[in-house]
Amino acid sequence: MAKHVYIKTFGCQMNERDSEIIEQLLAESGYIGVDDPGSADLILLNTCSIRAKAEQKVYSMLGQLRDEKIARPGLRIGVAGCVAQQEGEEIFRRMRHVDIVVGTQQIYRLPEMLARLESGESGRELAVDMHNDFAIPPFQKLLHGTGAAPSPAGGEYKKFVTIMQGCNNYCSYCVVPSTRGREVSRPVADILEEVRLLVGQGVREITLLGQNVNSYGRTNPVAAGPVTFADLLRQVAAIPGVERLRFTTSNPRDLSEELMRCFAELDNLCPQLHLPVQSGSNAILARMNRKYTVETYLDRVASLRRCQPDIALTTDIIVGFPGETEQDFEATMELLRTVRFHGSFSFKYSDRPNTRSADFADKVPEEIKSDRLQRFQSLQDEISLERNTGYIGKILDVMVESCSGQEAKGRTTTNHIVHFRSSRPLQPGDLVAVRVIHAGKHSLRGEPAPAAGQGNCSGKR
Repeated sequence: MAKHVYIKTFGCQMNERDSEIIEQLLAESGYIGVDDPGSADLILLNTCSIRAKAEQKVYSMLGQLRDEKIARPGLRIGVAGCVAQQEGEEIFRRMRHVDIVVGTQQIYRLPEMLARLESGESGRELAVDMHNDFAIPPFQKLLHGTGAAPSPAGGEYKKFVTIMQGCNNYCSYCVVPSTRGREVSRPVADILEEVRLLVGQGVREITLLGQNVNSYGRTNPVAAGPVTFADLLRQVAAIPGVERLRFTTSNPRDLSEELMRCFAELDNLCPQLHLPVQSGSNAILARMNRKYTVETYLDRVASLRRCQPDIALTTDIIVGFPGETEQDFEATMELLRTVRFHGSFSFKYSDRPNTRSADFADKVPEEIKSDRLQRFQSLQDEISLERNTGYIGKILDVMVESCSGQEAKGRTTTNHIVHFRSSRPLQPGDLVAVRVIHAGKHSLRGEPAPAAGQGNCSGKR
């Protein structure tokens, strides 16, 4: 008899991809994914610990599941991902109703862990070992064979493709090296094989995924020999059927001229880039161990805009980093005024376990962090609205994400959300030419342009 699994994913796109892999692995063991935790035999939380708030949400949900476990003793509850990697056995101590804790590099072991629980061979299962053997990393098992590319569900038109895992940058605030391990690049041939498989199954948009995709191929040999990320990008872009291509995330210090030129040379590479800067103060960037300056970052931005004038740039900002003065914060505001990002993800600094900044003494008071975050976000909202207003009157190619009656929502190549009404039936993945008629801070409103939808999209901008 088939069993049901409910997977709740917290945090980043890397976790979304890991959840897809977990679902595929469990499907091979007879589990069927469900959207209702109340009907699940296994509830699995795939967690993020990049910020304290994300970790708190995990423990809050685990607390809520305690009563569910009491009502259904046969229910299995598991924790995967970065919180599992970070906390390990501490999760069992705090949440005695949890059955499984599995770290980021051990998720391929989930089927055997569940089998031991079901057979009564064990009462709890823990797997949080980390391996930094570049030649044979344990998670390569996930990146090859049956676990490589779960078949898209009906209507799926875009997928993430993991090209590397881990990070070697050791930013002073970041948990990734301790929760994801050191950088390991996936063989080129495997990546291309997965993309071809996905395109053959109807996927039209591919996002290449890694903690720092710009450093792809630098740490460990890949199957096809020395290959830069720009080389890989060109090979993926050349695969027939890849209509839209994106990548995330990028470290500014590793953003090469060769890679920036790809935005001018590849028709299907979307003119959109998420380029985290974190702070506009050189003093704070040095304390963060980011290994670039504000001047270097601005040079990269200028080069990107020369290569692709229409590129939409977004970023990450941490406010209230230890030691941040009002002058440091004002430098961040000035950077925002200068670059005028289309959007940003901004957060108050919080101490994370096993990071150097957690031991920094000069913490910024919570009320000052809150005030600075509000000021930054207020200015970003003004700039985002101004940026979005510039699209009014333009006709943009919109790839449909969802439809409800005549109301549809999709994204442009610049990753802007567009809402519009359509008199004809649409499916996710359809491409529609839409004229923008209204701009908000976070989305656009449009109407189908004359003769929109009459034939297939070429995939070019």
